[in-house]
Amino acid sequence: MANEIKMVCDEMDMLAEDTTIPRNIRRSAQEAKNNLLNEKYALDVRCAGAMNVLSDLTGDSNMPMQAYTLILQILSQLEKISKDYDASKGN
Repeated sequence: MANEIKMVCDEMDMLAEDTTIPRNIRRSAQEAKNNLLNEKYALDVRCAGAMNVLSDLTGDSNMPMQAYTLILQILSQLEKISKDYDASKGN
């Protein structure tokens, strides 16, 4: 699971560091990453926080298509991580 989280964080870094993407989207990608890495909370809560930040971006009309596609991919991966975590906890 740690490998999957690292992969998602790397993708969020790609968003945060891409200067062709508007600053608000880059800032939100960094915020989502910080939510995911905050070990103060359980993994499913961290995933939900990151997903919430990223899903708010999907309606942004200034978003380039490549950023939109990457965000949808990240959302899908976060949902899978969260479900796997829930399954491992017996929920």
